[in-house]
Amino acid sequence: MPIATVNPANGETLKTYEAMGEEEIERRLQLAEATFRTYRTTTFDERARLMRKAADLLDEDQRDIARVMTTEMGKPIQQARAEAAKCAKAMRWYADHAEELLADEEPADTDVKDSGASRVRVRYRPMGPVLAVMPWNFPLWQVVRFAAPALMAGNVGLLKHSSNVPQTALYLEDLFHRAGFTEGCFQTLLIGSAAVDEILRDERVKAATLTGSEPAGRAVASTAGEMVKKTVLELGGSDPFVVMPSADIDRAAKVAVTARVQNTGQSCIAAKRFIVHTDVYDAFAERFAEGMKALTVGDPLSEDTEVGPLSSEQGLRDLEELVDDAVRSGAEVLCGGERPDGPGWYYTPTILAGITREMRIHREEAFGPVATLYRAADLDEAVLIANDSPFGLSSNVWTRDEAEVDRFVRDLEAGGVYFNGMTASHPAFPFGGVKRSGYGRELSGHGIREFCNITTVWHGA
Repeated sequence: MPIATVNPANGETLKTYEAMGEEEIERRLQLAEATFRTYRTTTFDERARLMRKAADLLDEDQRDIARVMTTEMGKPIQQARAEAAKCAKAMRWYADHAEELLADEEPADTDVKDSGASRVRVRYRPMGPVLAVMPWNFPLWQVVRFAAPALMAGNVGLLKHSSNVPQTALYLEDLFHRAGFTEGCFQTLLIGSAAVDEILRDERVKAATLTGSEPAGRAVASTAGEMVKKTVLELGGSDPFVVMPSADIDRAAKVAVTARVQNTGQSCIAAKRFIVHTDVYDAFAERFAEGMKALTVGDPLSEDTEVGPLSSEQGLRDLEELVDDAVRSGAEVLCGGERPDGPGWYYTPTILAGITREMRIHREEAFGPVATLYRAADLDEAVLIANDSPFGLSSNVWTRDEAEVDRFVRDLEAGGVYFNGMTASHPAFPFGGVKRSGYGRELSGHGIREFCNITTVWHGA
């Protein structure tokens, strides 16, 4: 795959880049290792000052970098600006909280005495250069939610971004450098996927984090396992959106539209499978379809656009194949289900009903504005359908029954359960999945500690 900016709205190649050669990669690895030796000794106050400066610069750059993101991967421009604002918020959150999140822990006095010690501390120490393999769908946010905690913990970062967002990748390196971080603290590697394995095997790289496809996650995890290196993986998702009879159906249907088509449906945590209790199925389906039909599809640079193009022609073909397979197998198209005329990689917002386990879309992630609708006879069947997926990233449940809340929290196989609202990440809350959605956590205190050496410091009596 070439390293290039290709506008998804019209297929035009705007800019291409040469992949870095072995000498440049080696130079950057040496720089990362050397920088870490000194950067790890900086104070939290110094790191926080730099991180807040990066957030301020990002706020100043918001309109420009939003346009770059939209041009590179098709995100509607309003959503692109919101993504930039969210990144600045996360930077400030970690600048404010990193020191307390990584403060030394003091075990109970009874345990200290029982161990024969006069004092015991648990200290969080940075690990070193961390390789981040990141996707195109949230080209700023996916990187910042790794970079902000990693840098605040005293690590340094090496970014291998998706090949279709090179300008965003280079902007991130420049942003941290302008903020005052030394050159080796955060570096972008303009390389293809084939180069990742050798870099991950390099002894100077101490850990890796990947957000992306299941095959990419398997490849990184396999190499990291062979080299005995820590990894965090956030892979695919096919999140359930369960609606029970006690729910506010009008609101649930309205939120369902946003939950499905955010980022043109190209989000791991977008709700994809809508599981509705039979008592409210017809009412929900009608309102849901009305909302999907009313969406404005068009030029992602237009302020009015709600659904833009998919990021690539291959992504569009993959989505079409999933829909066509379902329709051939008997799925009912409630709305959409077609590629509109004209240039660009667009697909109309779509709802498919009558989904069966034999259809590919039941088990595969639909990465685009396509929703699948299921009818559940009761809570037990709703849970059964929700868990009948290889993924377990997040989940959404609409109910006002507290007994049902307890059941869903207990029984849903997911890294998060969001009630009466849609899944959304926040720097204060841990984010990650189970099953084939990956392992480890990003964000919150859990995320910043993932790439720390948890050290027991024991003093004899």
